[in-house]
Amino acid sequence: MQNRYQGSCLCGAVTYQVSGALKAVTHCHCHKCQKGHGAAFASYASTPRANLHLSDPDTALKGYESSPGVWRQFCYHCGSSLFWRDARGEYAEWISIAIATLDTPFTAPKQKYHCVAMKASWHAITDHYPQLP
Repeated sequence: MQNRYQGSCLCGAVTYQVSGALKAVTHCHCHKCQKGHGAAFASYASTPRANLHLSDPDTALKGYESSPGVWRQFCYHCGSSLFWRDARGEYAEWISIAIATLDTPFTAPKQKYHCVAMKASWHAITDHYPQLP
């Protein structure tokens, strides 16, 4: 059975479907993710870009190049952070999805933290997932 997930932004202007597995669940603590989400970290899962299907990408989805080759996409209406991708390197054909925007259940058996050296000073990591600098 193939995995299928549905998701949307806060206002519902952007809806999407993922056909296939979501992998590499990462809780990123970098300053760009903190600013982009307004939170201590951002949680993403990745899939090949061909697996992501947007209902109408021209309606409300906008993008921002936060660093060379790295694109973050969000809803123009409500500001929900939805996706990011690095157009360069080994995973150029993959996209990362903000998993809190999923509307269907998702269980992440493997998870890891990334950029913990930049974590917010007021946030404590209390579980035992692998931590990358």
